[in-house]
Amino acid sequence: MTTRKPTLKRRALLAAGLGAAGLGASARGAGAQAMPELRWRLTSAYAKNLDILFGAAETLGRLVGEATDGRFQIQAQGPGEPVPPEGLIDAVAAGTVEMGHGPASLGAGKDPVFALATAIPFGLNARGQNAWWNAGGAADLFGEVFGKFGLVALPGGNTGAQMGGWFRKEIKGVADLQGLKFRIGGLGGQVLTKFGVVPQQLSGPEIYPALEAKRIDAAEWIGPYDDERLGLQKVAPIYHYPGFWEGGAMLHFWINAEKWRALPKPYRAILQGAAAQVAAEVQARYDARNPQALRRLVAGGAQLRPFPQDVMEAALKNANDVYGEMAAKNADFRRVYEAMKTFRNEAYLWFQVAEYTYDNFMIRARARG
Repeated sequence: MTTRKPTLKRRALLAAGLGAAGLGASARGAGAQAMPELRWRLTSAYAKNLDILFGAAETLGRLVGEATDGRFQIQAQGPGEPVPPEGLIDAVAAGTVEMGHGPASLGAGKDPVFALATAIPFGLNARGQNAWWNAGGAADLFGEVFGKFGLVALPGGNTGAQMGGWFRKEIKGVADLQGLKFRIGGLGGQVLTKFGVVPQQLSGPEIYPALEAKRIDAAEWIGPYDDERLGLQKVAPIYHYPGFWEGGAMLHFWINAEKWRALPKPYRAILQGAAAQVAAEVQARYDARNPQALRRLVAGGAQLRPFPQDVMEAALKNANDVYGEMAAKNADFRRVYEAMKTFRNEAYLWFQVAEYTYDNFMIRARARG
């Protein structure tokens, strides 16, 4: 087996966290006490066969281990090791595990503010979500809220805009949603409930048999690359888009706040740098792999259909009603939601001028390029 040379990214992590000397030298000398040997567990919300999502946890552990000369090791664990996805955030807060990886929306049952950190219907796209967190003040806003629950969160990737899901029958208008049994959760489920949709909570492996047996009528998952593994085009061929409830779903690495405060500063810097690298790679991998996966799905029988305009418009109204109800009851939600909305509208002002016009032209011109 060949030994890989340290990459530029790894060297950047080493420099950021430890300075030019590197941890290996300092740990063997007088600085060893400040660089303890640590073994942390990182429970992922995602099954191990989801190579981009579970792979994010594995990559974080590898980067941190390499950058600390093996003194700080983070072991990636799948869901159920030892907690299921729905219990992940509580487990981190309680110190059952030191870290977790998954969407903040898993904590929306404690406080709907958590959902804003992942994605909400008609919220920010992926670039907007990343910009809001990293440069628009969102990290401080959420830091205050998550701190109340004993949590520290670092961005851990973004899926980009998700698909609207797999349907056994095409949605041609609002009336077609009435009574629909749809695998969807979170605030998206609350918005669709106002149409008469009946949200269903199912894990990924449960979706295919539920659709095949007609126990549900439709299901959303993530996007082409991950959806392809489920084979849903065989039992629910209508592939609607976009998933307006998740226009840019941000994931996070969750850290127990006490464990975070106890980390030596170099370890914190390394962990932050590793998380930032993973976050960039997750988005890049989806953008690189979704196009070919979409081609394969269509070749396998998937029928692409946009959601009708009346569905989109009615869903936007329903979403605004839901947010108004939540804001009236929850001051933190009102404060963070208003900040998100302001940032979203400003971001789209810029996108409309340059990004949208450029992309719109290139989409129409790509066959001539």
